[in-house]
Amino acid sequence: MKEWHLGNRASSIFFQRSNQVTLFLIVLFMASNTAFAEPFPVGKFPQETSEFFPMKPQAGADDFQSIEITSTDQVFVETREGWFLLSERQWLKKALPRAIQKTRQIPRKLLLSTQAELNQSTQLPDRRWLAAANEGLLIEAEGELVPWPVFDNKGRQWGTHDIRGVEVDQKGQIWFTSLAGVACRTSKGWRFFEGKDGLPYNDFTRIASGPDGEIWFGTHKGLIRYQDGRWDYRQGRRWLPDDEIMDLKVDSKGAVWVLTPEGIGCIRKDPITLAEKAAFYEKEIQSSIKRTPLGYLSEVSVTTPGKKDHIHYHDSDNDGLWTSMYGAGECFAYAVTKDPETKERAHQAFKALRFLQTVTQEGSHPAPQGFVARTIRSTKLPDPNDGRLKRDEEIQKNKDQLWKAYEPRWPVSADGKWFWKSDTSSDELDGHYFFYPLYYDLVAQTKKEKEEVRQVVRDLTDHLIAHGYNLVDHTGTVTRWGVYSPEALNHDPDWWAERGLKSLSMLSYLAVAAHVTGESRYLERQAELIQNHAFDTNALIYKIHRGIGSGNQSDDEMAFMCYYNLLRYTPEGPLRQKALLSFYASWLNEAPEMNPFFHFAYAGQAMGREVSDPWGTHSISPTGDWLVDSIETLQGFSLNRFNWACENSHRIDIRSLPDQNSTDLLSSNPRQRGYRINGKVLPVENRHFNHWNTDPWQLDYGGSGNILASGTVFLLPYYMGLYHGFIAP
Repeated sequence: MKEWHLGNRASSIFFQRSNQVTLFLIVLFMASNTAFAEPFPVGKFPQETSEFFPMKPQAGADDFQSIEITSTDQVFVETREGWFLLSERQWLKKALPRAIQKTRQIPRKLLLSTQAELNQSTQLPDRRWLAAANEGLLIEAEGELVPWPVFDNKGRQWGTHDIRGVEVDQKGQIWFTSLAGVACRTSKGWRFFEGKDGLPYNDFTRIASGPDGEIWFGTHKGLIRYQDGRWDYRQGRRWLPDDEIMDLKVDSKGAVWVLTPEGIGCIRKDPITLAEKAAFYEKEIQSSIKRTPLGYLSEVSVTTPGKKDHIHYHDSDNDGLWTSMYGAGECFAYAVTKDPETKERAHQAFKALRFLQTVTQEGSHPAPQGFVARTIRSTKLPDPNDGRLKRDEEIQKNKDQLWKAYEPRWPVSADGKWFWKSDTSSDELDGHYFFYPLYYDLVAQTKKEKEEVRQVVRDLTDHLIAHGYNLVDHTGTVTRWGVYSPEALNHDPDWWAERGLKSLSMLSYLAVAAHVTGESRYLERQAELIQNHAFDTNALIYKIHRGIGSGNQSDDEMAFMCYYNLLRYTPEGPLRQKALLSFYASWLNEAPEMNPFFHFAYAGQAMGREVSDPWGTHSISPTGDWLVDSIETLQGFSLNRFNWACENSHRIDIRSLPDQNSTDLLSSNPRQRGYRINGKVLPVENRHFNHWNTDPWQLDYGGSGNILASGTVFLLPYYMGLYHGFIAP
């Protein structure tokens, strides 16, 4: 097969959604679309990073005017006190080279020929001047600046009032901007871009051209790039010192330099591989994210926004889940790389998760055998039980009548070193059961290692069975979300909405237990739940979705973990057929989210598979852009994992989701939610999320850069894609 490389995402055929892509996918999946051909070699691609260069107040930074870049990529900034040169991150007062001074200013004679207010000017290849003005687009003719009417390819005149910027790209094409959108003059005439064409925003300030056909647009709210049919939007502190772009220039290497009220920023593109990106996140996790000697991880807070110099560690409700997903990624990684350090990281994750089970035993408030805690925290820290009962009673009274109010919510371990958090949730269990069989199959090698996994899984599963398929803590009562009993799911109206997902989870747990322990009694229990309580039928619809964007994202994340293992450890038969069909329907609903974990989890179990019904046999192999979208998302992940705010609700390329597609089944969602004109969620470059359970349809994301998120959201799907052969190292 021909070796294809993604290269530059913006210019690659892989991301143009063209006929070439369609042809490639046909080749990739073969004509029958029932089997995967070979891993896709992603290769190197440009990774964007941003850097800020503030100016000290005494340098005159309170009155920025313009920015210039020399042929040798020297950066000059003009203030009311003169020009300053950037040298080794310092600003030195220095005159702008004369060569640039001569080319940057429109001749005085031309300026006097018009009363219009000029916003930006540039020269055509024939040296004639063009100007963007409040009165329209002006062109030099017979020593004067005169209006240049702009007509589309149908002879209709386009409104050219208040032209904000004008530029000539490396191909000699003319670009200008206005509130109406963007226009480009090619050899075939003028082409117009609006929101319906993918233009993200239209309140422009400046234009600048760069190498490789790039065009950059400054706006009053962020930065826009256009290249080879693709629009990209950069907004917020992850990318810019300030969203107000006063001026911009592009250097010879393609880095864009922006002048903002808060200083100068630069967005560079450096070649990188997915493996190098993974190594970066791994290093960051080891140095900044993991907490306690056992290495639990979720996210951390920092003293200075955007800086990792002072890190503050804290537990989360779902440490078990996030550590499980990280550990699962390490299992896939070890299966592919056989790297001993990777094996040790997977082993550490196992020890951490096993400790959540052993720490609940003995002590002053022991839990039944097999019970797993949510998380732990040192007893050297303040007691988390203080004031907790009152808060729980208020939640029970005002928000959730099924909420448990009791104490201690955080019992102390037998050795007195740890508080362990009880009231463990179902998403914690889904994480544990997702990780254990992967560790058992892909990492554990010795008899001792295998038996350790068997014992943990056996104790946890026997706990659930012994308590009527419920999770029971030290109080002798079921946890808030640890309900899986047939009586509750099939007969209690408080639990009807959870029937599908809970049934799916329990069937998956039992399949995992049977596989890991080798004991048939777990399959017997599974068969009983199917035959007597219709758990297989329940699981066909894990949640009632009302189209894309509806439902709870945590539930989706949990379901995909459970589907993956249920299918991985269930032989051919009725249960597998039902699970495959259910997984297929669920994946179709989630596909527009461009989630590589969801895509790879589904493709890993459904590629080349078929389901049969009375009307025939049907392929359920993934189709469409699933691999394209997965790689685009993995490539798009920023190396900056701080929770900087992102705003997108003002964009003109967004379509709003209707209320019936809200996340809450019983009420409309007041948050602004939507998608791009291509029918898919915003790229990861325009969002921030710590985990895959964040709502990807949300348009605006708060944050001030004081939280550093884990790179697990990248590592798990990346290594999963390697393991299943969808992408190449």
